Amino acid sequence: MADFTNENNKEFRPLILKLGQKITDRLGRKITPDDPEYWGLACIVTDEMAEVALKMDVRKPMTLEQIAKKTKSSDLKKLEDLLQEMSVAGLLEYNWENPKHEKQYVLPMFVPGSAEFTNMNQKQLDEHPELGRFFERMSREPLEKVTPMVPQGGAGIGMHVIPVEKAISSENQSVDIEHISHWLKKYEGKYAASPCSCRLSRRTFDEGCADDPEDWCIGVGDMADYLVETNRGHYVTYEEVMEILQRAEDNGFVHQITNIDGENKIFAICNCNVNVCYALRTSQLFNTPNLSRSAYVAKVETENCVACGRCVEYCPAGAVKLGQKLCTKEGPVVYPKHELPDATKWGPEKWDEDYRDNNRINCYDTGTAPCKTACPAHIGIQGYLKLAAQGRYRDALALIKKENPFPAVCGRICNRRCEDACTRGTVDRSVAIDEVKKYIAEQDLNAEHRYIPPVVQPSNRGTFPQKIAIIGGGPAGLSCAFYLAEKGYHPTVFEKNPLPGGMLVYGIPSFKLEKNVVAAEIDVLKEMGVEIKCGVEVGKDVTIASLREQGYEAFYISIGCQGSRALNIPGEDAEGVMSAVELLHTTTENESYAINGRSVVIGGGNVAIDVARTNTRCGASEVSMFCLESRDEMPAADEEVAEALEEGVNLQCGWGPKEILTENGKVTGVVFKKCLSVKDYDGRFNPTFDEDDTITVPCENVYLSIGQSIKWGNLLDGTKVELGRGNGIVADPLTYQTAEPDIFAGGDVYTGPKFAIDAIAAGKEGAISIHRFVQPHSSLVIGRNRRKFVELDKDNLKLGSYDSGSRQVPGVDASIDSHTSFRDAKLPFTEEQVKAETARCLSCGASVVDPNKCIGCGICTTKCAFDAIHLNRELPGCSKMVKSEDKMKAILPYMLKREMKIKFRKKDEE
Repeated sequence: MADFTNENNKEFRPLILKLGQKITDRLGRKITPDDPEYWGLACIVTDEMAEVALKMDVRKPMTLEQIAKKTKSSDLKKLEDLLQEMSVAGLLEYNWENPKHEKQYVLPMFVPGSAEFTNMNQKQLDEHPELGRFFERMSREPLEKVTPMVPQGGAGIGMHVIPVEKAISSENQSVDIEHISHWLKKYEGKYAASPCSCRLSRRTFDEGCADDPEDWCIGVGDMADYLVETNRGHYVTYEEVMEILQRAEDNGFVHQITNIDGENKIFAICNCNVNVCYALRTSQLFNTPNLSRSAYVAKVETENCVACGRCVEYCPAGAVKLGQKLCTKEGPVVYPKHELPDATKWGPEKWDEDYRDNNRINCYDTGTAPCKTACPAHIGIQGYLKLAAQGRYRDALALIKKENPFPAVCGRICNRRCEDACTRGTVDRSVAIDEVKKYIAEQDLNAEHRYIPPVVQPSNRGTFPQKIAIIGGGPAGLSCAFYLAEKGYHPTVFEKNPLPGGMLVYGIPSFKLEKNVVAAEIDVLKEMGVEIKCGVEVGKDVTIASLREQGYEAFYISIGCQGSRALNIPGEDAEGVMSAVELLHTTTENESYAINGRSVVIGGGNVAIDVARTNTRCGASEVSMFCLESRDEMPAADEEVAEALEEGVNLQCGWGPKEILTENGKVTGVVFKKCLSVKDYDGRFNPTFDEDDTITVPCENVYLSIGQSIKWGNLLDGTKVELGRGNGIVADPLTYQTAEPDIFAGGDVYTGPKFAIDAIAAGKEGAISIHRFVQPHSSLVIGRNRRKFVELDKDNLKLGSYDSGSRQVPGVDASIDSHTSFRDAKLPFTEEQVKAETARCLSCGASVVDPNKCIGCGICTTKCAFDAIHLNRELPGCSKMVKSEDKMKAILPYMLKREMKIKFRKKDEE
């Protein structure tokens, strides 16, 4: 924490100390020059200002004439100018709340009040950044002792959550003050939008949340005039207020109203991000939700919930987590409830200093749906299966694209870890998740029905202007671009090949993934504002340095692994030897490419299978595959191997290459040696061979599919980026930031060769980091969802009744020869098959609300596409509004009751 004690001030100023003592809420505290009450005022308040303020009582309005009389000032114009200067600085506020409608000045409390006002002046904050910490301290230190003793309603302390209106629109027991519409009607025609003081404050010590701070705070009534006249805000219409409120809800921000003026009176509506908000902190850090919660508590209707996780992702209090819907063999899971201070001694040991991170925990330790857990992108799979079952295909597509911008691509080539984990697989066969996804995504291939995600930017001033460069147009880079565009940026993708898509285009044969499928989904990015420049190699045609000169502020490197590893055996450089990557790239550009003679493919992964099957289509007379692993151990998917065998590929397991035989520089065969083991005792790749047990395989073509490498060229020249194992980029495992702060990396250049869905997940995380990086003074890690999920125990389930239908099988286009054609012969499911297959889902997961943590904001209800979570008015006492001056009248009775509860509880325990 920055030090702003008296040692940093040039001279001690008694008047400032006296003023700080006057305003502070810290009862019994003797203020010293080391306290924020002193140094927060000392930097902006002159002694002349302090003399005037000391003649005023806190929160007691005074007219110009009354202040003149108190201060014995004869020059009213000079005094009025000084009062205006004090108001601009933030020490005073003013209103016209008197029968004569005379302007009257108020010496406010620190929070809500002058500490906030000082931070809403950007120029002043730039000159005195210590004001940011001043506000942070004054919103915390006065509350550290009182928080457990605050009754429902908040006792006139700070702010109060007001629910999303549509979440309580049908609640017939609600009262007027629980509706935003009530407050807008009460102050009709008097609204001003101003910057968020919490967002600005946090940025002064690099804990910003990457939101644009402007216009999130709506001053109402006379406060609107104060904000405008002191250059803190600008007038807005009712329609503009509604747009700000809707944008806040879209971003998951919490509506709060001021709560220090008693019944039916406020001066502002704020739209708060829990990662920076000091008002929300009062309940979250001290674990005392009475300080801010509304009268409502969220409740999940389990039968409708599909564990998509949207409510969990957005819940600011961490009150909603993923659990399971299925019973265990011992009965339903009983979920823990958060401890409250109602009948318990409460101190720092009960606080949660890391609440911003802990509130982002996704699920209970007992686990949730295995499909969502296993998917690297953690898509709400159970959710989109349910939407598809209901015929809501566009909604299903929208849900998928929250985590994966390429559902049509993944529906064809994903390695289906979700299906491997599917609980249904413990009964018979897993749900055909990817086939359902493929059907859903078909509409994305038709421009007329294409789903273009709306831009949801945390800014009230339009899209973000920062220029961002994505280097490499593969799945990681394009995903990064997609989620940046969704956030309100216009990133530029630089791709050295003629077409974007990376390995999706140049590394996967068309009989598995047609190029028009990739192109259609990339078209969505273009419609979202992503610019894609093909035929541009960074490091050759342009450099990172030159792009910086052009104004690019951040870079995402995702060039993939487009090289091939060498065998380092004799004959490897002979004519007729080609890498897998090279062959797949060549046949992508020219499907009529001819292969003559016999071919040997060395490798046992899915890429090797692709190469072998490509050989059969390019005319090879005989195709053989050789790999080190046994059939059970080879990394290629069973389905892929089965298709290769069906097409006549000869598979030989347990052999490694010893030498490539040549004649006149051309391949004539390969000598293989018997592989005894692939891994050593520690499980590391370290094959051993019997050098005397060999076979010779005659052939004219050899294709190496033993791993990929990264071709850096001059891309990293002049940067501080470090390379590590496998020549991959060294980056932070959470943020993907490299040793060069403005350069981030993702996909295969960071992890080594993986699957498209892994790259897609990395791309989204890269977008999150870059957004936080380019917004001034924001934290890359605070309040970040770590995306950690736990799988439920599939061995401890009581399934009950379920649909007994068998797994559906996609049809085949009989007009396509699936053994020789480069066209994809697999047909999508029919709608009837989708209905039958989605019915097989066991609906494992569900969201669970902890009522002790819920603050009743209703944000969760706006994110649920299944009408599965609602607000219930269970705590009417939370709508009681008390004047700040009367807070002890509210606190004392509750405090005494609490002390009695603690006493009796202690006796019971004894």
